[in-house]
Amino acid sequence: MKKKINPYVLMVLPAFILFFAFHTFPMLQGIFYSFTNWRGYGSWEFVGFRNYMNVFQDGRALNAYLFTFQFAIVSTVLVNIISLIIALGLNAKIKFMKTLRAVYFMPNILSILIVGFIFNYIFAVFLPSIAEGLGITALATNILGNPDLAWVGIVIVAVWQAAAFNTILYLAGLATISDDLYEASNLDGANKWQEFWKITFPLIAPFFTINMVLAMKNFLMVFDHIMALTGGGPGRATESISLLIYRGGFQGGEFAYQSANAVIYFIVIVTISIIQIRYLQKREVEM
Repeated sequence: MKKKINPYVLMVLPAFILFFAFHTFPMLQGIFYSFTNWRGYGSWEFVGFRNYMNVFQDGRALNAYLFTFQFAIVSTVLVNIISLIIALGLNAKIKFMKTLRAVYFMPNILSILIVGFIFNYIFAVFLPSIAEGLGITALATNILGNPDLAWVGIVIVAVWQAAAFNTILYLAGLATISDDLYEASNLDGANKWQEFWKITFPLIAPFFTINMVLAMKNFLMVFDHIMALTGGGPGRATESISLLIYRGGFQGGEFAYQSANAVIYFIVIVTISIIQIRYLQKREVEM
């Protein structure tokens, strides 16, 4: 008697095949080619760990890492502060609360490239024209053309768009807190600041952990915002690791070398995520 195949296996199998074909297999190919000198075309031969050693001696790669970490850390902190403030405001009992939630979530459903092109126009034309009329010389020029300030413009756009998703997660966490706790704290004479630190924040700590890990991971992988706003410029002032891997691997004939760079970066992102999770979960217990 033949053993029947579990129907759940048949349901999952197509998704598993697609995931393996378009994610796992290309990843394994990239790891394999990282030990070769393949340029993306032509013949190749094994070179061992030479590509990995060269990454650590590449000044361009090190600058890209520094920029990416700077951008990711600043953006992660800002997006969590801003989204938490918005969530606390939207959680209040006010009119049109559901409408406001939908409005605040809209940036998350917009195309990153479209948003980048819109803000590119704002930074290049709209803000400078207003600044000239008001006599504000600091904003009279396009900050995206300034090597020292271009990253600030990217942070503004990335945080503006990412805050929508983080806000929804914080709202979900705030919805789990019983109003009875706040009523009891009011009877004890606690003010709003004490309520936040003693009740609200400890109870939404798991959602804070999720937001911090996801935000850091997403910002470390920043690509579309930079392509739409600066293209990595001026010069290479805003060149991220993802952009460097893309340009070197698919446009510069450095497929194997950038594959090694991608493997290193994957390890870095996983390591940072694990450290974040362990540290923040430990803080959850202490709270």
